[in-house]
Amino acid sequence: MWQIGVWERDEGLAEQVSRLAEGTSALVRACRHPALLAGLGLDLLIVSPGATGWAGAGALNCRTALLPGGRSALTRALPAGTVLSYGASSRNTLTLSSLDEQRASVAVQREFVSLDGRAVERQELILPCDGLTPDLLLAQAGAALLLGRLPVD
Repeated sequence: MWQIGVWERDEGLAEQVSRLAEGTSALVRACRHPALLAGLGLDLLIVSPGATGWAGAGALNCRTALLPGGRSALTRALPAGTVLSYGASSRNTLTLSSLDEQRASVAVQREFVSLDGRAVERQELILPCDGLTPDLLLAQAGAALLLGRLPVD
């Protein structure tokens, strides 16, 4: 069973991740502060764009972390085997190559491995926007790719 932690500030990311995880053997735990996930062996930690409380990040234990780009202090403090980032910078693992009112092109900049061990290669995915902010859309796309829920080439 996969243990998935979603560290958010009520953006609805945990609900979306729970929907993505349906049909898998995953337990999704949501929290507003990382201390509530301390002591758990997480397979995946997803940090939302609005998450706060960075001081508790060092107490976490996760195999893979998906977090907003540009948070170097969090990246250094977080004990994770693999760290993937999302955001506007080309240095992030996931970024947007284009965006309009109806759809977004999500670019996977670097290859990574999903939770089930499959390679997710560099690619572009066209996804509906559904009124989400760009960073929240990227967080959801990253979660879907890590859970094997979006097509991978």
